[in-house]
Amino acid sequence: EVSVRMTITVSDGEETIYLIEVDQAGLFSIAGLEDQHVAQLLNTTCASMLFPYAREAIDNVLTKGSFPPLMIPPINFEALYANAVQQAAAKAQEGDTAEAEGAKH
Repeated sequence: EVSVRMTITVSDGEETIYLIEVDQAGLFSIAGLEDQHVAQLLNTTCASMLFPYAREAIDNVLTKGSFPPLMIPPINFEALYANAVQQAAAKAQEGDTAEAEGAKH
């Protein structure tokens, strides 16, 4: 199961004009891939498939509420995933370095 959650808040100063929350989910069956590839597929391809439906749900709510349309740009889930993997690796390396320095003292 993969879920794409979007929260949009439009405010004018302290006053909230509208708040929309959409949680678009999908069930995907994936077989024959290693865990690393499954994680990448779930976070990129599956999320990319769900995103247009979440964007459409937001547009429908706004239109029915007589608000102007909101043009939500596409999201590059590949780049987001690559950035998250890179940050996790850097954080793990920092932790390993801190442990190694602590062991020296």
